[in-house]
Amino acid sequence: MASRIRAEDLECPLSTTVQHVGEWWTLLILHDAFDGYTRFDQFQENLGISTSMLTARLKTLVADGLMERRPYQTGPVRHEYVLTDLGRSLRPVIVTLAAWGNSRLTSEQRSMILVDTGSGEEVEPVVVDAKTGRRLDDSRAYVFTAGPAASDGMRARYTRTTSTTPPSHPHTDGTAR
Repeated sequence: MASRIRAEDLECPLSTTVQHVGEWWTLLILHDAFDGYTRFDQFQENLGISTSMLTARLKTLVADGLMERRPYQTGPVRHEYVLTDLGRSLRPVIVTLAAWGNSRLTSEQRSMILVDTGSGEEVEPVVVDAKTGRRLDDSRAYVFTAGPAASDGMRARYTRTTSTTPPSHPHTDGTAR
């Protein structure tokens, strides 16, 4: 995925995140890992992924520090793939992506939902500001801007976009689609 990132995007957290997890199989492997899968054969059987593709994706996840390869058996040696703290920190991203997918469907059309393990009730994941608890899905109330480590190019980008009024888009008020 590194070849898809433009040179000017190397400092952009969105671009660098996509470099790690923006590939179809990688997201599905991570989803399975959050569901408790750890072994090569479990991923392969559940996903129907080829051996070579799964091997490549797991190597990348390990190299990126999202999973750790650990032996679970000797004679022959077999390994499992366990999420690291960094990998586990992606769970809200996966939950949010699934919620976005479900938001376009009726309740009856949803094949997978997130539920509270205590009550069994479906929950509605939202992204909120940790300090205020306010939802962050309103692009008029919350915008990206250059951070302290931004290059001149990044600062110029956000000087241009924040000095003008954002374009009007339907559904920017956070209502369901």
